[in-house]
Amino acid sequence: MAKKEKSDYLIQAVSHALDLLEQFHGEVDELGVTELSKRLKLHKNNVFRLLATLESRSYIEQNKVTENYRLGLRTLELGQTFIKQMGLLRQSKPVLETLVENCNETTYVSILKDFNIVYLDVVETGMTVRVVPRVGSRLPAYCTAAGKVQIAYMSDEELETYLPVKELKSYTPSTITDRDALKLQLKNIAEQGYALDNEELDIGVKCVSAPIRDYTRRIIGAVSISGPSMRFSDERIHSELIPLVLKAGDEISSKLGYQK
Repeated sequence: MAKKEKSDYLIQAVSHALDLLEQFHGEVDELGVTELSKRLKLHKNNVFRLLATLESRSYIEQNKVTENYRLGLRTLELGQTFIKQMGLLRQSKPVLETLVENCNETTYVSILKDFNIVYLDVVETGMTVRVVPRVGSRLPAYCTAAGKVQIAYMSDEELETYLPVKELKSYTPSTITDRDALKLQLKNIAEQGYALDNEELDIGVKCVSAPIRDYTRRIIGAVSISGPSMRFSDERIHSELIPLVLKAGDEISSKLGYQK
């Protein structure tokens, strides 16, 4: 009996679903049913069924304003899982270690999940007074340097999706809870290429962060230097820590295939 090729086991519906997902690439953010039908050479009813199935599992979501479709959060989660397992952690570890050697402060690498950041890895300083490691913790993006530097490059529409529906919670007197003030700060962050957390989440803790990009030029994470405010003077932040974290962000991004 002849051995079957792997192609003989393909399930057409699954293949069509994957073909649909692959239409969202490059600069293509949203597509309508008619356009997808043309691209896939499938009847609109078939496209509707594929979209409904993928939407039920959060791989696809509909923009209620335009009624077009775009990738859902589940695809982001899968991508982040791949990054975590295969690329980001492996490439960032030696950079974090070098950062600690250069500034003797705690360094992190993190990703964005929903409207929170999740710290994936940390290299601690040897200083007695230091920030408590938070690997695996979820922290609000709007009052952390690592979070702000990742949401700063979002479009207004994307940002509205990520901003909490309820009021922005105040964690310290320095937490920005006014949406317009936050958007203004995010605009400045996008222009300067780094973000600061000036005791906005924890009193006595400051942080500086830079984005990490992959070969598609998308921001997939952030690298941060964090420590007690008594060691993070404005002069030190701008003369030493910002240049170091920007260099680290560029180095990790380069390792992931990003080219300026």
